[in-house]
Amino acid sequence: MLNGKRALVTGSTSGIGLGIARALAAQGASVMLNGFGDAAEIEALRAGLAKEFGVTVLYNGADLSKPDGAGDLVRDTESRLGGVDILVNNAGIQHVAPVEEFPLERWDAVIAINLTSVFQAIHAAMPGMKARGWGRIINIASAHGLVASVNKAAYVASKHGVIGLTKVVGLETAEIDVTCNAICPGWVLTPLVQKQIDARAQAQGLPVEQAGRDLLAEKQPSKTFTTPEQLGELAVFLCLPAAANMTGTALSMDGGWTAQ
Repeated sequence: MLNGKRALVTGSTSGIGLGIARALAAQGASVMLNGFGDAAEIEALRAGLAKEFGVTVLYNGADLSKPDGAGDLVRDTESRLGGVDILVNNAGIQHVAPVEEFPLERWDAVIAINLTSVFQAIHAAMPGMKARGWGRIINIASAHGLVASVNKAAYVASKHGVIGLTKVVGLETAEIDVTCNAICPGWVLTPLVQKQIDARAQAQGLPVEQAGRDLLAEKQPSKTFTTPEQLGELAVFLCLPAAANMTGTALSMDGGWTAQ
């Protein structure tokens, strides 16, 4: 369904980004991967996706915390794949501390990757999308783009900012076939979240399974994790003709978190 389309997915060497990259490749899109990790493992991942789905899969390890790192990533993708039709801004980091103890350098780092790089990537990709008359921008925000939690000032601020940016871009492209939407996951069982569960289990002397259930019970009424595969399928839907008139929206996939 996406044969001939070229997708760039930031932060796609694991977790949510990888789930989205897999879903797009499964529909025939060429994919540029981006993210950190062991070089040999990333190459095995890249080659495996290309073989499994029969599409071109490339990798660029651009550091999105660097000035215009995201813009350079877009331009490299355009050079090597021929364009960016689908842009998925997924890369993100977190730091947890009360406001008065929040290190300014960590605030700057979270904002740089979670928000500024999203703007930079859209800024760089938009001219090509407008020239071709088609584009899909998908920003991975968070339930924290809609609600707040204590000790997460930078993350919550950045994700609220992503949703605001999504609305602006959606309005600016409303009369052409370029859409911009945000996906707002709740708890997703990624390697990063698994580390949080493991740490919680150790600190409280609980079995890992119980620690995971307790984590979900606090905010996710379904008491089940959203999966990277589900998020990937939602991203695919946003690229299909059925979603052509959907833009500037924030779509929750949070098991009822933001419905409370």
